[in-house]
Amino acid sequence: MNNILKRALDLLLSCLALILLSPLMLVIALAVRIGSPGPAIFIQGRLGLAGAVFPMYKFRTMIDNAERTGTGLFSFQDDPRVTRVGKFLRQTSLDELPQIFNVLKGEMSFVGPRPPVTYELGDYASFSPELKHRFTVKPGITGLAQLVGRNDFTWDQKIVLDAEYIRRFRKYGVIYDLYLILRTVWAVLSMRNVIEKPQDQQ
Repeated sequence: MNNILKRALDLLLSCLALILLSPLMLVIALAVRIGSPGPAIFIQGRLGLAGAVFPMYKFRTMIDNAERTGTGLFSFQDDPRVTRVGKFLRQTSLDELPQIFNVLKGEMSFVGPRPPVTYELGDYASFSPELKHRFTVKPGITGLAQLVGRNDFTWDQKIVLDAEYIRRFRKYGVIYDLYLILRTVWAVLSMRNVIEKPQDQQ
């Protein structure tokens, strides 16, 4: 029942969000295109429910093909690959808005563990039981780990917090999701901890 209600909430919120935010998303897309050459939307393979790969959407915040230069997946303070528009989008978390389409398609939920890049953690089949546990629910745009520490945590810490989210969701259902969504409003407005550290410093 919790999963049915969660999907219903996701559908309701994603439809409402697209109706209300479409003009803003159009303006952002134009700003990204004008700000630097390349597509407005950045599409990247991520691991979702049960390790299934899906294309996750974000507004592009770095130069085109930035993954193949510099520190690759990870950005740092004053990373020259981040565009001027991209810096603002990251500070406000507006770059995440296209993931509403992932929610509408059923690949993501508004709340859940953040989906890693397909090659970030190695082969899914070799994951530990603890790591695989976080893939028993759909990945989310926001989640407990992101609200507590955003990008400050190591993967081991994120796994613990994601397991705690799953436990609380199974106990409290969508009420807990709604609580985390409301907390996300403050996390976005505070604009803290938006820079990911290079992997060897995590």
